[in-house]
Amino acid sequence: MTQKEFFILLKGTVRDYVNEHLDRTDDKRIGSDDVYVVWYCKTLQNWKALASTTLPDGMYYELTVNGDKSELYLDAYKKFENRCIPM
Repeated sequence: MTQKEFFILLKGTVRDYVNEHLDRTDDKRIGSDDVYVVWYCKTLQNWKALASTTLPDGMYYELTVNGDKSELYLDAYKKFENRCIPM
């Protein structure tokens, strides 16, 4: 799997997940262009990425490709707070 193929896969997966979980009464849907990659890496045959969307919902998504099993795992997280703590 190339980086381009991985990005297409993860953006489509996040797009579908978000659209599946949006409140239908809001009449809102996102496209793949509304998903962006915050960080990614490849180790051997495995990929991992953190992604988010342009929606102001505080969600972020962790996607992992297990190259040995040809499986994609999706974890969805909600950001509750961003606090600066002086050291």
